[in-house]
Amino acid sequence: MTELGTKADPRTDRITVDGRLLPPAAPFIYIILHKPTYVVTTLSDPEGRPTVRDLLPKLRERVFPVGRLDFHSAGLLLLTNDGELALRLTHPRYGVRKTYRVKVKGVPTPETLGLLARGVRLADGTTAAAEVRIERSRDDKTWLELTLGEGRKREVRRMCEEVGHPVEKLVRVRLGPLSLGKLRPGEHRALTARELRDVRRAVGLPDVG
Repeated sequence: MTELGTKADPRTDRITVDGRLLPPAAPFIYIILHKPTYVVTTLSDPEGRPTVRDLLPKLRERVFPVGRLDFHSAGLLLLTNDGELALRLTHPRYGVRKTYRVKVKGVPTPETLGLLARGVRLADGTTAAAEVRIERSRDDKTWLELTLGEGRKREVRRMCEEVGHPVEKLVRVRLGPLSLGKLRPGEHRALTARELRDVRRAVGLPDVG
C-alpha cells in the first residue's frame, strides 16, 4: 500500500499512469545574466521594450527570471526552470541576501549610514537590518555597497531616497552565494556545478544529480 503523501522525483524515478510510462521531465537550466539598464525583467513587454529574453540564446526549455531588477537597474539576474529553487530564493523565509553597488547623490554621514543599517521607515513598513559601507566618494557622489535580505519593490532606491540620497546607478553584484563576477552588461553564462550546489544548499535543497 502506498503511503499518503509519498513524493516522487520525475527526474530520477520511473513513474507510470495506468501502465503507461510518463515521459522524462525536462532538465533544469540555470543561467546568470548581467541585466543591462533599460531592459525589462520579463519575457515579454506590452510596451515593446527590450526584455531579458532578447539577451538569451534560443533554449529548448523555457526559463524564468528569479525576482526582479527594475528598468533602470542592472546586475545579476538568475534565470531557471527550477521552480522550487526560484521560490526559495525569493521567499522572505529564507532570507537570501543580495548585495548592490549603489551610486547616490551626496556623501552620507555616519549617522545616515547607521540609519540605513538599522532600518528605514517606508510606506510599507520599516526595512530590515542591512549592511552598508562607503566604497568611494567624489564630486558630491558616493558609491555604496549595500547588502540586505529583503526583496521589496524598489527597496534600495526607496531607502536611499528616504534618507536624502537619491540613487543614480544601481547594480546587483551578488545573490546569495552567486556573484556577478566579470560578466559585462548583456552577457550571460551557465552556473558552474559548484555554484549550483552552493545556491541550492543555501536554501536547503539537495544537490542535483
